[in-house]
Amino acid sequence: MKIKKILISQPEPIAEKSPYSDLAEKYGVKLDFHQFIHVEGVEAKEFRDQRVDILAHTAVVFTSKTGIDHFFTLVEALKIVVPETMKYFCVSESVAFYLQKYIVYRKRKTFYGETGQFKDCVEVMRKHPKDRFLLVLADTYKPEILQRVDEAKLKYSKGIFYKTVSSDLSFIDIASYGVLAFFSPHGITSLFHNFPDFKQGEVAIAAFGSSTAKAVEEAGLTLNISAPTPEALSMPSALELFLKQQVKAKK
Repeated sequence: MKIKKILISQPEPIAEKSPYSDLAEKYGVKLDFHQFIHVEGVEAKEFRDQRVDILAHTAVVFTSKTGIDHFFTLVEALKIVVPETMKYFCVSESVAFYLQKYIVYRKRKTFYGETGQFKDCVEVMRKHPKDRFLLVLADTYKPEILQRVDEAKLKYSKGIFYKTVSSDLSFIDIASYGVLAFFSPHGITSLFHNFPDFKQGEVAIAAFGSSTAKAVEEAGLTLNISAPTPEALSMPSALELFLKQQVKAKK
């Protein structure tokens, strides 16, 4: 079967020229980009149900700019006044600088790791053992985050401030695509949320990352294209290998 259309479950690249556009031109395929999932902040009631007292903490920990946005949005919705004495610990310098959108940036109360890895942020947190930290997290946070804070023997609470939800894809003709490319397990969840009667048939499924590949198999689907691999480090290169094999098979 000749592949005519590929659905990429991510936003379209901003750059005019990208590996995806090269792929489309080289193999004469149409690539459509539709985000299968998006992030939403939790409602004030949802947060209250977590029984997390923001003001019982002396420091807030951010792992992303998205976390900063949803923290301050929720604080406003809850009508909480964050004291000027609050400290902020960030995973990277760029995340720390993003705080300027909401607070007067002061180095004496803003801290960040040097490499952008959470383990380095924890090392900075270790220097403030008397603080009680509030971890601003998504519902999909990595268990490693809590593990590293536990190992550091720091006092903390975790709060879920935002969550990953399925986007509305009802406008898509899913059966018209020869390849569906996914980048997270939530993309697979969204596929069946939007198309509960989806049958794979001759559709090729592509997955980036081991957790996505596992989700594909657990959903009862056949994984046809995977990345990263030694031969294909990115999704565009994995798709190209697949399309090249399709062309060879037709000869």
